[in-house]
Amino acid sequence: MGALAGLLRRAGHDVRGSDLALYPPMSTQLSDAGVPVLLGYSADNLDWGPDRVVVGNICGADHVEVQAAKARQIPLDSFPSLLAELLLPGRRALVVAGTHGKTTTTSICAWILRYAGRDPSFLIGGVPLNFGVGSHLGAGDAIVLEGDEYDTAFFDKGSKFLHYQPQRAILTSVEYDHADIFADLAAVQAAFRRFVALIPASGDLIVHAGDPRAMEVTDAAACQVHTYRLLPEDADPAAGAATYVGRLLDRRGHRTDFEVWERGAPLGAFSTSQIGEHNVANLLAAIALARLEGLDVELIRDAIRRFRGVVRRQELLGLAAGVRVITDFAHHPTAVRVTVTAIRRRYRDNALHVCFEPRSASSRRAVFQEGYAESFQAASRVYIGPLFAPEKVPEADRLDPAALARTISAAGVEAAAYDSVDALTDAVLAAAGPGDVVLILTSGAFGGLGERLLRGFGDAVVFARESDLPAVHRICDAYSLPRIHPDDQTEVVVIRDPDGQIAGCVGLQVSGDQALLFNLAVAPERRGEGLGWMLADTVIRRARVLDARAIVLLTSGAADFFGSKLGFVSTALSAVDPVLRRSPNFLAADDAICMIYDLTSRRPRR
Repeated sequence: MGALAGLLRRAGHDVRGSDLALYPPMSTQLSDAGVPVLLGYSADNLDWGPDRVVVGNICGADHVEVQAAKARQIPLDSFPSLLAELLLPGRRALVVAGTHGKTTTTSICAWILRYAGRDPSFLIGGVPLNFGVGSHLGAGDAIVLEGDEYDTAFFDKGSKFLHYQPQRAILTSVEYDHADIFADLAAVQAAFRRFVALIPASGDLIVHAGDPRAMEVTDAAACQVHTYRLLPEDADPAAGAATYVGRLLDRRGHRTDFEVWERGAPLGAFSTSQIGEHNVANLLAAIALARLEGLDVELIRDAIRRFRGVVRRQELLGLAAGVRVITDFAHHPTAVRVTVTAIRRRYRDNALHVCFEPRSASSRRAVFQEGYAESFQAASRVYIGPLFAPEKVPEADRLDPAALARTISAAGVEAAAYDSVDALTDAVLAAAGPGDVVLILTSGAFGGLGERLLRGFGDAVVFARESDLPAVHRICDAYSLPRIHPDDQTEVVVIRDPDGQIAGCVGLQVSGDQALLFNLAVAPERRGEGLGWMLADTVIRRARVLDARAIVLLTSGAADFFGSKLGFVSTALSAVDPVLRRSPNFLAADDAICMIYDLTSRRPRR
């Protein structure tokens, strides 16, 4: 709903909304888009006189604003139908559907097309890090949509994606989910069959050949069907039996390499910062779509290399006291299993603490209890939070967190259920130590658990929020450093002390094979504590994740620090990527020394 509001605002409509609560990143996106949001529901929220009221699928016929709209004879509409009416005419809809992987796959598809200069419109139920927003109104003829099988509104119980008029579509998976909407797997498959049947004969369906339930629904397709499949490292690609076959090559810790065949012909190797076989399969689907859109292999390869992921999908929240805190949206048993397994493979030698909040309509239901019991086997310890809004699920149908913890423990993984987020936070802070990883799984806020943990561990190294920039600039001003110019290729990393104050900052901007490290500064009162080294080490590691081959910087008085402590060496300005040289962040005094760090031959010092 928030992403659609932003799209409609950019299309020139006056858009306002209301909700019970609003959290970043959507709260920030709506504010930036100029969409006012009223907190709390009231008939008075319609006093501004909208032409239509768009009703989310959480709202029933008795909702106070629904009733007010009817009383004032304001037409009711749904998210998908309004999108179809106002945004689809004149655009080709490329729709990504499936039980799992929709948000990430949609983000990859939109990013590849943007990277190719196609400027697609897109609407995504998450925030791709390459864009910083979940929606965009582009000048191209394509619109990339995340196709949700959830129902549309109280007055339209059909799935949302039935409104999206797909010209080309991806089907990642089909599994029983949304137990509050669908009676069983057959009902889920029936919805997907209706979706597949919407693709015209001239269109294309790309489907995961490794998912038999997804393959079953292709019998409803009138269009051409293309398949994709991911194979393990030692498999024969000829055994893939799919249009697009991928095979894992290597998991380098910070990157994953894989190779691809198209109709039996090799397309070569690809590299991604995404981890987990499920994410590589998502990339395969996006490659297939990009090829059908006529894109060059080398361009696709470079776009995938530069794809940075999606907010709250295996997202690193920060590092504090040597503990990494990562968050993911996973809530279905399958999503939990593949996410926990992927994080375990990335951090093989570290203890993995998994915090799970049963929050979504499905995850709060007992029907999935047995599935969850088998989803945490790769964890070192599991912390189950209290059931969110249990009163919304009939008592007989509710998941039992305490029973689930006992079952997980009986299978050999220590687990406990907690009655409050406070108690769960204290337990993680007491158990996790340097080198450990904390994985937070929730479809909501989890009571601010990530922030609580980072604050509790102390002096957290985190990505800066927009609201942090004034404090960052004050630190830069203290050293007469130029202010940071943020853009979609720039990340700002800060150290946040337990009181929430910014104790240090550094910027990282990537272009081509190089990354620019700039404005490394520590609050004057915190100098001498090693915070500068922590920041520099963090961005060097981050540059590796983003697949930069070298880091460059300009410094007037810290050449010894960067040289002796971190391994930078002096270089000529001509060695710096021209795009970085033109960046407003590439500024320094006349006596500044240009230095470079070769990421292909060195690793950050510990």
